[in-house]
Amino acid sequence: MASDLVTNINWPGSSSFISGASTPFGLYDNESIFREHADKVNDWVAKRLGYPVQNVELLPDNIYAVFEESISEYSAQVNAFNIRNNLYNMLGQSNDTNLTTTYLEGGNTTQIVKIANSYGSEIGLGPGASVYKGSVDLHPGVQRYDLKNLSQVSESISSGSGGYVATIPSGSLESGSHYNTPITITRIYYTGIPAISRFFDPYAVSAVGTLNLMDEFGFSAFSPAAQFVLMPIYEDLLRIQAIEFNDQVRRSAYTFNLVNNILEIFPIPGSTSATPTNLWFEYVITSERTAASISKDASKISNYANIRYDSMTYASINSVGKQWIWKYTLALAKELLGGIREKYASIPIPEGEISLDGASLRAEAQNDKDRLYEQLRQDLEELSRPKQMEYKAQEAEQVQKMLKNIPLPFYIG
Repeated sequence: MASDLVTNINWPGSSSFISGASTPFGLYDNESIFREHADKVNDWVAKRLGYPVQNVELLPDNIYAVFEESISEYSAQVNAFNIRNNLYNMLGQSNDTNLTTTYLEGGNTTQIVKIANSYGSEIGLGPGASVYKGSVDLHPGVQRYDLKNLSQVSESISSGSGGYVATIPSGSLESGSHYNTPITITRIYYTGIPAISRFFDPYAVSAVGTLNLMDEFGFSAFSPAAQFVLMPIYEDLLRIQAIEFNDQVRRSAYTFNLVNNILEIFPIPGSTSATPTNLWFEYVITSERTAASISKDASKISNYANIRYDSMTYASINSVGKQWIWKYTLALAKELLGGIREKYASIPIPEGEISLDGASLRAEAQNDKDRLYEQLRQDLEELSRPKQMEYKAQEAEQVQKMLKNIPLPFYIG
């Protein structure tokens, strides 16, 4: 009985591919070159497995199936490499575009710009969370103020681009829309007179010590008596810095300290008319800032799984790839045949039995598959962007060494 079963599943000697029926998935049935190669690969695999010297216990449909699987496996390996190589450059792009066999040039600066915008939004530059404005009444002799008890709160004043949009008073924070809402203070307007308003005129003749430079600039013979020299910008910056350091070290500069919503200011407000009546500050809603830093869009490429790389067409694969596919088809067919023969390890015959080589076929097939995988992955790794850049650097270095041996001509004008 077992002998009859094995005999009935022998490869028939030829095959005839039927589109839509011979392969399990029909992924490549519409390609004429696949249909043409399907029967040739079927015949080649059967002969490599020993036909017609010995029976091959496979049907043509078995070999069609592993041929289709081999193409899909090659496509998956190449696509996986391309995903690893291109994922960073494609993050945030539309996931509707099929990138299979597509050349991608250049780098994606979108992620860098988004990171830069996140940092910039902290100082009011670039897109980000809306900025709000509030104030606290100042009272003579009072140094500590609780920012939870605000006298005024304005609605959104900035769209995140650094420019003011609107200022709409909405009453106290206790009755406003932001009551008991976690906020983050981003700026407190408690500073002294700007250093630029006390700036020494950099163009006027003064005690700067620049008169001795007039002759060198060719200005000494000109009238009127007042003379000017254009000073470098860094001199202005150093002078502004000196004024500010002077206020901080030698004088009682305007300072503040914010801990647990309690604002301490110095100097302590006095009763003079010069004392401001309220102190303004800017803040962002903590939840809005968190939401602004995270972009959610299901239509964009976000990870390894949703970057679109479809199965390659068999016709688009070059001869190197087809050779890998054919060899992998043989390995899968050998593995399948080994499993069948291992099921029927021996076949009884008159006065004895025949032992089948199922186990050795499966082991040989696994070795072939491992070797093909290793070869393909090694080839792909050698073509990765880091490797190509390394090879280019080595090539440039070698070119420089070769150019050093070329004599340089003398030029006489």
